Amino acid sequence: MFGYYLNLALRSLGRNRVLTTLMVLALALGIGACITTLTVLRLLSGDPLPGRSAQLYYPQIDPYPKDGYIPGQSKPQENLTWVDATRLFEAHHAPRQALVALGSTKIQPREAGGRPFFGDAVMTTADFLPMVGAPFRYGSAWSAADDTAGARVVVIADFLNQKLFGGANSVGRTLRVNDHEFRIVGVLGHFSPQPRFYAINLGRSYGEGDGLFLPLRAARDMELMPNNISCWEAGDIEHLETAPCMWLGLWVELPDAAAVANYKRFLDGYVREQIAQGRFHRTDTALPDLMEWLRIENVVPDDAQLQAGLAFGFLLICVTNTIGLLLAKCLRRSREIGVRRALGATRVAIFGQFMVEAAMVGLAGGLLGLVFAELGLWGIRHQPAEYASLARLDPGMFAFTFVVALASALVAGLLPAWRACAVAPAPQLKSA
Repeated sequence: MFGYYLNLALRSLGRNRVLTTLMVLALALGIGACITTLTVLRLLSGDPLPGRSAQLYYPQIDPYPKDGYIPGQSKPQENLTWVDATRLFEAHHAPRQALVALGSTKIQPREAGGRPFFGDAVMTTADFLPMVGAPFRYGSAWSAADDTAGARVVVIADFLNQKLFGGANSVGRTLRVNDHEFRIVGVLGHFSPQPRFYAINLGRSYGEGDGLFLPLRAARDMELMPNNISCWEAGDIEHLETAPCMWLGLWVELPDAAAVANYKRFLDGYVREQIAQGRFHRTDTALPDLMEWLRIENVVPDDAQLQAGLAFGFLLICVTNTIGLLLAKCLRRSREIGVRRALGATRVAIFGQFMVEAAMVGLAGGLLGLVFAELGLWGIRHQPAEYASLARLDPGMFAFTFVVALASALVAGLLPAWRACAVAPAPQLKSA
């Protein structure tokens, strides 16, 4: 019977090409708008480390002066000073932990005549790459001993390895960074969490990823400056280790609720100790996990959520218009429906026929909606936004487009199909 309904639907849609075009176009516009905004929202609100984000936490304290401080009405600061970051780090109250800062470096290719270029670099400690599950194509991360010694070692990204060494195993080779020689100990596979959670308030949040991962002490020994520095007093930022400036992030891995509670007690105790010493004046602390940290930092802008809501509202309007057009078609075909009922067609058969027709409109609307969505994402990719280049349809959103299209069309077809079932054959035959 499905083949028969399909044949009837094709004939009906072909006889009313203007109405069919309007229905398909209405659904396609709504679907295109929805998929475009949902793709962007999914990109902005996605989990950068699925399976690991629930165990990564970001300690926060507040070293600011007491001026203007109202207990309970302020938030801890986003970054840490060198003194506080290293003290928390060296206390080893987490199984794994990493200090992080971002900088920009000059990279000199080894081949003769190669022109130097600038690249993003992460200044961090030995646990960072293993803690976030970064995959390695060659080699491995450096060791804690390398951190302590300030060893000139580096891990490079796959795209940088491809650019400099043609994708070959470059472990053991040297790389000139800011006019200093670094030995390559590892080459990453594809590693580009979106958003780059460790870069929030330290540098850029989106992009293809960072090219270099350097030991923090070695990077500071060669005077690599971080991208983001926030000072509350005048100080010599050339000597960040002693300046009253915040520029470091600390990520800790805490495996369970007991470990989280224990670390929070340690963090509160550390702040009380600093207040007793006269260094601190504010008691605020926080220990958000990765996803909570992204929410606190408003990584998903309010306007992105608003646009997604407006797009769904627009889709609802398009579905309503499609209902009206399908209903108009149904009323024009009352005589045909009456004849079919008189010849023995059941109400279920009539309902099935109209729902198949609505489904075909939905599939056509989905195909055209994909075109509109691609056009919308193409426009976004040409916007001056960090995430713009990443706004692309993936297989999941591709399949979801047709789910939305089919569901929208079937919902739109319910009222016309029910109305068709209610057509009484006798009056239609009398008027024939």
